[in-house]
Amino acid sequence: MIVTQKIVIPVEDQNGLDSKVASHFGKAPYFASIDLNGRGQIIETKIDPNTGEHLGGTGHPHENLLALKPTVIIACAMGPGGLHSFQNAGIMVLKAHGSTVSEVIANFKEGKLTPLTGGCPHAHEHHHTH
Repeated sequence: MIVTQKIVIPVEDQNGLDSKVASHFGKAPYFASIDLNGRGQIIETKIDPNTGEHLGGTGHPHENLLALKPTVIIACAMGPGGLHSFQNAGIMVLKAHGSTVSEVIANFKEGKLTPLTGGCPHAHEHHHTH
């Protein structure tokens, strides 16, 4: 089966398609990676831990996820660094609509998701060192 779409969604838990969508991309404990075939059927779902510096790891989550070669990122909110990084890499970034991965994927397949624009407007409780 040929993968035609790889969708990455930040999630709160490791419950596969029933995983709860995280409210903020960079602080999500996990990322769901969903592969779709040309007919929009799910052929693989994986949940991987967020190894970014926001959660004590290294690097920025968006930089770490580029290695997965996603075609679409779906999130409720995202900082401007992640948003611009994905957009510059030609990856579509959409606003999540739904509380679980399966709901978000259904809305994606039905064309109900809109582009995520402008990074998250809130102040972060952390500091980056550059």
